[in-house]
Amino acid sequence: MLTVICPIYNEENRIEECIRSVIAQDWPKEELEVLFVDGMSGDRTREIVKEYSRQYPFIQLLDNPKRIAPSGLNIGIRAAKGEIILRLDAHAKYPTDYFSVLVNKLQETNADNVGGVCRTLPAKDTPECRAIAHAMSSPFGMGNSYFRIGADCEKWVDTVPFGCFRRDVFDKIGLFDEELVRNQDDEFNGRIIQNGGKILLLPQVVTDYFARSSINKTAKMFYQYGLFKPLVNKKLQKPTTLRQFFPPLFVGGILFGGVLSLFGCTIRWIYLPILVLYILIAFFAGLRCTRRWPDILWMPVVFAAIHVCYGCGYWIGLFKTLGNSKFTVQSNH
Repeated sequence: MLTVICPIYNEENRIEECIRSVIAQDWPKEELEVLFVDGMSGDRTREIVKEYSRQYPFIQLLDNPKRIAPSGLNIGIRAAKGEIILRLDAHAKYPTDYFSVLVNKLQETNADNVGGVCRTLPAKDTPECRAIAHAMSSPFGMGNSYFRIGADCEKWVDTVPFGCFRRDVFDKIGLFDEELVRNQDDEFNGRIIQNGGKILLLPQVVTDYFARSSINKTAKMFYQYGLFKPLVNKKLQKPTTLRQFFPPLFVGGILFGGVLSLFGCTIRWIYLPILVLYILIAFFAGLRCTRRWPDILWMPVVFAAIHVCYGCGYWIGLFKTLGNSKFTVQSNH
């Protein structure tokens, strides 16, 4: 039995496409249960899921009163009947062999979590949305996050999206941390590695993931990723990756260099060319992604929004973590 868990909240624009890609899977339906765990959506999400559940008995709708992803995942795990658990995201659609390839690879290897690559698609066919999708697939934007930028072979990594797990991994290391509104996957995967487990990325398995529909929503999302990263580090008692430090160092350099440049021409003549260099690198990184000029002109803005917002979130999260302050965020949907 395979249990598929998908936390959802106000996903009426994407949920139907996600459900159709689940129904199209080549996995035997008599050995499948799909749990959509809803954070009490205020749009038509619940109605759409219920409509499909009436046609397909393996689809169920569960309630998530806490309205955050980790609690939704934990509700699904506790209710799951399957020996293998696969996590989905409603912002994505999946190839027809997605379930079978991940489960087979999990059983063939000593991996504790198996996942594929996210091919980021624009939410709309506009220059802004296309630039967001390009930036989230670019090494300049995402560093060495292989599930975003792709890989040329199967490899052991620090995290994958929409993981596939054996049920007993949750008995061994516990459930998802409900204090982490964001980055709960990073923390859980960090615990897997701390306990001697392995995480396998399959580059041949490609999921179509739809990016946020505006720079404002993208910036908010990356701010939240940065905000919760220091708390993840504290819980794991070590950083999960080196790439997480570059945006906060970049933001720190901008602020510190900007202040120092007010007090001397020499520093100003160093500081300003560095900013220009960043813009040029962002521009040429955009050229590597696309040849459409409207998109390219958006790329430096998107890169800056991702890096600055993640970096600002990280510094604020660090101060909150050191001060034992409470973390709260609003939904990004």
